[in-house]
Amino acid sequence: MPGALLKGLINTWIATTGRKRSLEADPWLEGPTGDEQIGSSFYQTYARAEGLQTFAEPDAGLLADFRKVIAVNDPHRDKLKSSIIHFYEHTAAYKLEVWSQWFRPMRFFARTLVGLVSTKMDQLNIPLNPLETSRGMSNEVIRLVPPGATEQQAACWLRKSIQNGKVVYAGFYSPAERNGLPMVRVVFPLPAGNATVLLRTEVQPDGSVKLLSDGKRYGDAGYYRLRRSDTGYVRVKYIPIKESIHVFEDAEGVLRTDHLFWFMGFKLLHLHYKILPR
Repeated sequence: MPGALLKGLINTWIATTGRKRSLEADPWLEGPTGDEQIGSSFYQTYARAEGLQTFAEPDAGLLADFRKVIAVNDPHRDKLKSSIIHFYEHTAAYKLEVWSQWFRPMRFFARTLVGLVSTKMDQLNIPLNPLETSRGMSNEVIRLVPPGATEQQAACWLRKSIQNGKVVYAGFYSPAERNGLPMVRVVFPLPAGNATVLLRTEVQPDGSVKLLSDGKRYGDAGYYRLRRSDTGYVRVKYIPIKESIHVFEDAEGVLRTDHLFWFMGFKLLHLHYKILPR
């Protein structure tokens, strides 16, 4: 009951305060929306409904060409490590180890949200302590391809805690463009809506890369909470959650990621990944 109440309050807030936007005018807002349960089978349900073919190859990638989401005028574009390109283009060929750390004062709210809402819908079960992912995280990529096409429309990245089987992330990845700037778009289906994240890429002088949702206003790189509205429309709220995903090689050449979240200036969560070939 508390979980249903909290979820209802969130949906009511989005429906009443979110701006109503046409999917025709803002096509980047169009994406999968879920029902009460998301879980690990949502991809198949969505693919059948949209008439898409699914491919789960052992080396499937989140993006067919990672270079396409890097701005042509990025000053360090040519320094990008080949190992990072390979990871994004052959993501399923890797195994993931992950550690998590939540920060005050957001820790209590996070525990409440994950415990009451995420567990019920089996989506965004972000680990609340490092031991939850002590046995690693599964890594499955399903490519969605329109019939007769060769290019994937999106790639579904499913990650679950091996220890408890909970879905940590079930997201749809695809390239996007906003105001002439290439970005990575990630859509996490939620009941009656979704969370859509736009990430801009920035190659670092050492050849590592950062994916950033650090915009300041609607339409910028950032975190958007959507709710289904009338046909062809959504209600959307720009949420002040900032993300920094830093993918880099350590001193031994091992690929790692520092994924940091901030909310209204407060550090919320730090996820650290160790990425190893299978």
